[in-house]
Amino acid sequence: MSGLLALLDDVAAIAKVAAASIDDVAAQAAKAGAKAAGAVIDDAAVTPKYVHGFEAKRELPIIWKIARGSIKNKLLILLPAALLLANFAPGLIAPLLMLGGAYLCFEGAEKIAHVLFHNEEAHQVFKEDKPGDPAHLEEEKAAGAIKTDFILSAEIMTIILAAIPESNFWMEASTLAVAGVGITVAVYGSVALIVKMDDFGLWLNANGNFSITRGFGRWLVMVMPKFMKLLTVVGTAAMLWVGGSIVIHGMEQLGVGWLGHHIHDWAYAIGHAVPEAWTGFVEWVSKATMDGIFGLALGFVLIPITTKVISPLAGLFRKEKPASH
Repeated sequence: MSGLLALLDDVAAIAKVAAASIDDVAAQAAKAGAKAAGAVIDDAAVTPKYVHGFEAKRELPIIWKIARGSIKNKLLILLPAALLLANFAPGLIAPLLMLGGAYLCFEGAEKIAHVLFHNEEAHQVFKEDKPGDPAHLEEEKAAGAIKTDFILSAEIMTIILAAIPESNFWMEASTLAVAGVGITVAVYGSVALIVKMDDFGLWLNANGNFSITRGFGRWLVMVMPKFMKLLTVVGTAAMLWVGGSIVIHGMEQLGVGWLGHHIHDWAYAIGHAVPEAWTGFVEWVSKATMDGIFGLALGFVLIPITTKVISPLAGLFRKEKPASH
């Protein structure tokens, strides 16, 4: 009996240690996730544009498809890659993030070029649209969203990893997994609520018991399309801001810090030229704007490189082999 009691006591002690470890993982994940809030907001702003224009009944399935892809990105690719790079090749992290940032700059600049110049060549980069084929368009949009999410998720996971206090491999892996999944649920849950607000407005207008609720429903139906267009603009701006800031930060890590230092100094000067209550906000907006302008310029440089060099090379690998007879 005494042996059994001793065994139960040991089990209880192990359970307490395990519970404490779980608490530590949750706490670290929450703190690290908070530090990645900027990239998370960008992710939430970018995603709704990928369901714009589809039938209402396809919106949630598309979001679910993108969310699944995001979780796969984080858990199956980025988590092990981040741990391996952090432990065995930390010097590769900055160049790889810079490549991802450059891709975001290209994506944002491509969309602006298409709107401003109706540049079909830029708009068709890496795309093979099939008019009248909604299923193909849906797959294409989801794939594009998952590619963009991969870059933003890489930034998020890197920020989280950097925010985790020095600990063992399994604690880092657990914290990354919990924070990554939590952020994905928060982002795509928010996106699902945003894109279904107009349907909720229709339901309120049809089923509301009071005139004020029916009026609110009609207001939602009227406002949400404009809000979705605004989110599309915000999402494009977020691509440029995040992409530009990733590249600039990577340049600093590689020893080319003059641009980042100038942007910091200019933003500091602008922020301290206004009343103190607004200093922090104005300084942040100034820096984000300059990062975005750099991202836009870089994206415009990358458009001809991509259309004239990278896309034709990629096309060589996409060509189908002639059918055998």
